[in-house]
Amino acid sequence: MDWLRAAVLGLVQGLTEFLPVSSSAHLRVFSALAGWDDPGATFTAVIQLGTESAVLIYFRRDIVAIVSAWAASLFRPERRSDPNARLGWYVIAGTLPIAVIGKVFQDSIETELRDLRIIGTTLIVFGVILALADRSRAIRRARPISSLTFPHAAGYGLAQSLALIPGVSRSSGTISAGLLLGYSREAAARYSFLLAIPAVLASGVLELFKIGEGPAPAWGPTLFATAIAFLVGYAAIAWFLKYISTHSFLPFVIYRVALGSVIIGLVTGDVLAPDAGSIA
Repeated sequence: MDWLRAAVLGLVQGLTEFLPVSSSAHLRVFSALAGWDDPGATFTAVIQLGTESAVLIYFRRDIVAIVSAWAASLFRPERRSDPNARLGWYVIAGTLPIAVIGKVFQDSIETELRDLRIIGTTLIVFGVILALADRSRAIRRARPISSLTFPHAAGYGLAQSLALIPGVSRSSGTISAGLLLGYSREAAARYSFLLAIPAVLASGVLELFKIGEGPAPAWGPTLFATAIAFLVGYAAIAWFLKYISTHSFLPFVIYRVALGSVIIGLVTGDVLAPDAGSIA
C-alpha cells in the first residue's frame, strides 16, 4: 500500500466510523471501485484505533467518571448505585457478545463476509431497520441513558456484534437497538460510542501484531492512515452528535439504500466481481 492510498483510506475511515453507514464497508467498497486490493480486516481494525482514540479524547470526562465510579464500586458497596458505576458494568456486559462471536467466526469475518454482495445487502437491510427504529422512537417517550438496564445493555451488545459483518455498521446497529428500546437519539449514540471502546481497542491491538506480515500493509502507511482517521474522526463525532440532536437519521438511510443498490447493481451487471480486489 502506498502513502496516497493510505491517506485516502484514513480519510474514509474517519468520515464514516461514527456515522451509521459502515466504515468497514466503505473501506472495502472504495478500494474495489478504485481498483485497489482489499485493505483487509487487519488494516481496518488497526486504523480504527485512530478513530477510537478520538472517542477517548472527546468523551474523556465521561470515561474518567465511569472508570473511577466503577473501580470504587468494587470496594465500596454504597457506590454501586452510582449511575456511572452501573454504566461501567453495562459496557462490560455489552462487550461480551462481540468478543465471543468475533472469536468464533473470525475466519469468516476476514474472508467470506467481505463479499460485495453481502455488503450491498446489509447496507440496505440495516438502513431500513434504522429507519424503522427511528420512527418507533418518534412515537414513544425517549429514555435517557441513566435508565439503562442489564437486559438493554445485552441487547446493545448483540446489536454491536452484528457489526462484525461489513455493511451493518457498529453505530447503525447499536443506535437502532437503542432507538427500538426507547432511548433518545443522543443517548443511543453516546452509549454506542462508549460501548465500542473495549471491543475496538482489543481488536486493534491484537491485529497490530499482523501488520507488515503476509497480505497486511506495512507499518508506515498503516500508522499514517490511523493518524488521519483520528483527526477526521474527532471532527466527525462533534458534528454527528450536534446533527442528530435536531435531525432524523433519514439522510443516512437513503444513502445506505442507494449505495447498497449501486453495489448490487455493479456486481449483478458484472462491472465488479463479488470478490473484487480481494487479497484473501
